[in-house]
Amino acid sequence: MFAQGPGYAPGQGYNQGPGYGNQGPGYGNQGPGYGRPQGGWDSPPDRFTRDIQRNAFRDGLNGARKDLENRRRPNVMNRDEYRNYRGPDRRLYRDAFQAGYRSFWDHQGRGPRPY
Repeated sequence: MFAQGPGYAPGQGYNQGPGYGNQGPGYGNQGPGYGRPQGGWDSPPDRFTRDIQRNAFRDGLNGARKDLENRRRPNVMNRDEYRNYRGPDRRLYRDAFQAGYRSFWDHQGRGPRPY
């Protein structure tokens, strides 16, 4: 049987004091920068304020990732999602898609980039 030392409360996990919560060190009170991801290379830029732009940016990232996985040359015009989008705000979608596509390839550091 395990010893029950100070700070142990049955059913509440191991409590190590303030800032730790019930899960041990490193989980409670994490401070800024935790939770919602902020500003990574794969995050839509702040200038994309509408959902359609943020979704298109992610679609561009995913399209570029698929091109890399299938060993295709980077060319946004080869993506059906880009060429054939017929929804609302087509120009906004295509601009954001292209930005996501470019962001992926820039992050990969692979050239040439004829997008």
